[in-house]
Amino acid sequence: MMKSSRLPGFREMDPEARLKVVKEFADLSEEEVEILKNTGSLELDLANRMIENVIGATHLPLGIATNFLINGKDYLIPMAIEEPSVVAAASNAARMARLKYGFKASADEPIMIGQIQVVGAKDPVRAKENILENKARILAEANERDPVLTKLGGGAKDVEARVIDTSTGTMLIVHLLVDVRDAMGANAVNTMCEAVAPTIEKLTEGKVYLRIISNLAVYRMARAEATFPKEALGGKEVVDGIIHAYAFAAADPYRCATHNKGIMNGIIAVALATSNDTRALEAGAHAYAAVKGYKPLTVWEVDENGDLRGRIELPIAVGIVGGTAAIHPVAKVCRKILGVKTARELAEVMAAVGLAQNLAALRALAAEGIQRGHMKLHARSVAAAAGAEGELIDRVAARMVEERCIRLDRAKEILAELRAGH
Repeated sequence: MMKSSRLPGFREMDPEARLKVVKEFADLSEEEVEILKNTGSLELDLANRMIENVIGATHLPLGIATNFLINGKDYLIPMAIEEPSVVAAASNAARMARLKYGFKASADEPIMIGQIQVVGAKDPVRAKENILENKARILAEANERDPVLTKLGGGAKDVEARVIDTSTGTMLIVHLLVDVRDAMGANAVNTMCEAVAPTIEKLTEGKVYLRIISNLAVYRMARAEATFPKEALGGKEVVDGIIHAYAFAAADPYRCATHNKGIMNGIIAVALATSNDTRALEAGAHAYAAVKGYKPLTVWEVDENGDLRGRIELPIAVGIVGGTAAIHPVAKVCRKILGVKTARELAEVMAAVGLAQNLAALRALAAEGIQRGHMKLHARSVAAAAGAEGELIDRVAARMVEERCIRLDRAKEILAELRAGH
């Protein structure tokens, strides 16, 4: 009998009924069904209200990065990630940064950009002038839609407009700049853009199409900097290797993509732990890196003492209120562990973690190679995938590291030997 993914009424089913359908479609065993039912701290009823077509929940390891001293305050940083070595590497980099007073970090006011696309204006330049001349009217209409946000000190703060040429003709793009306070801000910004669209159509004599937030949050930047002693890093040769690795990333987009990916390893792990929008963060970071030709999000240099100084700057739009961040039980506990009081503070922490992660990756590449550090921890995952359990995981992993052969087929061979008593 042919199986079909056309499932009318699937969305209206409860999770148990959906899971039964999926079980039959995919020939799941009872054991596999029970795995999907194990939603941990996220109750199935809550999960069912967070997204559509829920059948269960997935889990990632949740670790704690230690040693972080940021703006004179100590932090334990929850990080949710499946990749080995990331948490350990961040912790080790933070330990070295403490020797030079830790990280100094800052973040801008939480201003997000809402974009309103105007097409068909007879005179786009004059339409732009009309928008700017009526800025106060537009801001007032936007703020009427969210009086609570305005009362908290946020709300629509400014209006920008620019004319662009596209493949379908000239367009006028209006930017509504909104202070979203401690939220990520997508819902508030999109609602305000919808509210002012009719007025913008009248002022421009054009037609509004898109009314949506931009994830290139250039007014919501976060920064961090730190100095790492050359002795802690392994000496002048290691420092020189890190500088050469940075120069490689700055000159070559193929290397730069992995350089920036390593930075986001840390930032996204914190975002997952706090239930923030990882896709928005990734999009914003890489778009910012590409504004002037794809470049590293960090800068590294040697100071007058021969120590390594690094800094990072990127848009970080995160929230501690609203959306999933406000209701996910694990996210709430993680925020309590972090002790952050504002979205800006969370952004500062994330920037520091991103810088630490980058330093750790560059040092591993320059000093010992990725194989020794990352793959040593990766060996345990390979051993587990081969079927090892308990102490056998460590024994199989140790053998593979010793042999410098970390592969699933070799893990299975070693496991078989150990089980046979060899």
